Amino acid sequence: MPKPTDRFFAALDRFHAAHPWDHNAHYHRWILRQLPRSFGSALDIGSGSGDLARLLAHRADSVCAVDADASIVARARALTPPASAVTFTVGDARGALPPGPFDVITCVATLHHLPFAEALVSMRRRLAPGGTLVVVGLARARTPGDHLLGLAAMVMNVVMAWLKNRGRRAPRPVSMTAPTRAADMTFAEIADGARRLLPGARLRRRLFWRYTLVWRRAG
Repeated sequence: MPKPTDRFFAALDRFHAAHPWDHNAHYHRWILRQLPRSFGSALDIGSGSGDLARLLAHRADSVCAVDADASIVARARALTPPASAVTFTVGDARGALPPGPFDVITCVATLHHLPFAEALVSMRRRLAPGGTLVVVGLARARTPGDHLLGLAAMVMNVVMAWLKNRGRRAPRPVSMTAPTRAADMTFAEIADGARRLLPGARLRRRLFWRYTLVWRRAG
């Protein structure tokens, strides 16, 4: 006989399958608030279906969006107006990123797929003097505080799913079709490593199993 907790999580999975919403897109407006009103160039690493890249294009002269999944890049191109300032490229962020420099670099739900230190060094090298790097990432829960925040996120997740879908069943967003994997670094490990590589970086735990990192390179 299934345990009560098993039945609860199975019901929760059914609810979210019927009322999906994009946790990463939830942070897009927050990302924009960290950036200048206008800037020259942007690089979006792990661009997925292109939602954030298209938002960046309203402020940037040019946006280079890179993702390793060729099928999702094709979908992003199809969703993007021909006159857009966004160029979508299939590439592995480990070594196939354009050289830059870029005034803005964004990376959402992608850093945990990459070698952590190597990826941050690569972003640092490509960021122009005075530029801004914004990361929204995933961390592995370990501390009691992590698990408490996760519990709060579970409750808010249900509320947000209901509100965003107005209580109706909804199709799965295109942005949620990309492959996923669990994070293997804790927030403390991420914060320690990031501050060594990016002195002055600001990191913060967030709801919905995310953290944020903002670093501005000296001009």
